[in-house]
Amino acid sequence: MTVAWLVVGLMVASVRVGLATQDDPRLDGLFDALQSADGPVDAQRIEQEIWAIWSKAGDTDIDRLMESGTRAMAGGQYEEALIAFNAVIEMAPDFAEGWNKRATLYYLMNDYPASIKDIDRTLDLEPRHFGALSGLSMILLDEGRGQEALTVLERAVRIHPFLPNAKARIRALQSKYGEPI
Repeated sequence: MTVAWLVVGLMVASVRVGLATQDDPRLDGLFDALQSADGPVDAQRIEQEIWAIWSKAGDTDIDRLMESGTRAMAGGQYEEALIAFNAVIEMAPDFAEGWNKRATLYYLMNDYPASIKDIDRTLDLEPRHFGALSGLSMILLDEGRGQEALTVLERAVRIHPFLPNAKARIRALQSKYGEPI
């Protein structure tokens, strides 16, 4: 079944209200644990737990759409992925990861304004979304806004001290653009 037919079937079946897995009570403890992680291996385990919570809407139909969209995006089928992520957002407008996935897709499609708009919504819903912040930093750097990219990346590292490759990226940005304003 194509993503488009899956979307049609699910949207005909019912209209969803927003789900907010970013409000899961386990997240606060996981973010505290991330701050006190013993090192990158411990942090990676905690990060995986955070992603596992963020990635599930708590609704089978929406989770199925997220999986279909993610597979389509990974396979370079961007239009199919866009159909899926648009449906996720329509069905669950308060589900931060739906917005983040579409932001990633827009980034891959080189539609930076749309990606930034979706990142902003992701961060409105989940201000600790280190993945969205890291993505925003990459966009800002691509746009030649290195100082802003550095500031955003440093914000991500304050949330996730062991964010993969972030410290090396920060050092490179600092050497080129100096300390953030």
